Amino acid sequence: MSIFPKKLSQKLENRIKDGSLRCLAESTSLVDFSSNDYLGFARNESLFSKTFQLLLKHNISENGATGSRLLTGNHILFQELESLLAQTHNVENALVFNSGYDANIGFFGCVPQRGDFVFYDELIHASIRDGLQLSHAKSYKFGHNSLKDLKEKIKKTISDNGDSDVYVVTESVFSMDGDSPDLKQLASFCISEGYHLIVDEAHAVGVMGKQGLGLVQELGLEKALFARIVTFGKALGTQGAAILGSNALRDYLINFSRSFIYTTALPPHDIVGILSSYEFLAVEGGAQRDQLFENISYFKGQAKKQKWSGNLIGSDSAIQSVIIPGNEKVRNISKKLRDDGFDVKAILSPTVPEGKERMRFCLHSFNSKEEIGLVLQLLSKYI
Repeated sequence: MSIFPKKLSQKLENRIKDGSLRCLAESTSLVDFSSNDYLGFARNESLFSKTFQLLLKHNISENGATGSRLLTGNHILFQELESLLAQTHNVENALVFNSGYDANIGFFGCVPQRGDFVFYDELIHASIRDGLQLSHAKSYKFGHNSLKDLKEKIKKTISDNGDSDVYVVTESVFSMDGDSPDLKQLASFCISEGYHLIVDEAHAVGVMGKQGLGLVQELGLEKALFARIVTFGKALGTQGAAILGSNALRDYLINFSRSFIYTTALPPHDIVGILSSYEFLAVEGGAQRDQLFENISYFKGQAKKQKWSGNLIGSDSAIQSVIIPGNEKVRNISKKLRDDGFDVKAILSPTVPEGKERMRFCLHSFNSKEEIGLVLQLLSKYI
């Protein structure tokens, strides 16, 4: 085995020194305040049984897809799923990717062209940033959820559109703060200026809006968007993602999105899992969403009674974050809570800006009020 490069070793040493070294978490039986399984679909035995029955119904016995969708992996169930997604989310068409990360790097790596401009919220997903690094377009960040700053950045950057296209990118629910932009104002501005609006709904689909179909549909903005990204590995408890948009966008992505073209497709049983989750969401998901929002309300109410309540970031979503500056301090609190039986992740810099380190609580429909109350008491003690 060759010697590990010194430059790489030094980067690891720097992470160890500043307390930001990442390690893989082990599977535990701790009380879950960390996963993205907001509705408990990933552990739902009834949903598992429905998926199994659907596999039998379709007589599926393949273990893998055998190739990319452009070669041998385009299983007939993809057509069924993409038709369901288009109908359910009220768009012309959909294209399924292997993950949200694949969808974002595939989209942003090929859609914005040289000479185009992309303006993205400063707290956008890392996958979108990575996709933009693959793009030949110029990209600029704007202040979090600030339409005013977006307008100012565009005014300073673009003197004459010419043949340039302008793309504006945000999320409907942000993964670290759990908050949302004013999508109606943003959509109205983009329509008036002829800009292309893209919204990532990774943390909204399954949870937010009527029947859990996301904030875009809740606000009736489907036709105002150029593209929407939905993922299945969070509230829907499965794997994969889809880009929703026009027929032309789907055709373009099939031809130019490298993360779609050059990867083995999802296996058939994963497609069946997504189909089952959407059926379960429509038929039985209401009770889980109701319980989740009851837990969110209870968490916020209990948190407001604490001395540190001013450090709680305002959010109506399942993501509730408490700012506790300093990697060492927030990591120590996470360890103490873990020793007490609670899995609450410390979010360290550089994942978030220095001074914005936090304890991030991901709430679920299956968390009990006793668990919520106790973990907040312990947090108060350790702060």
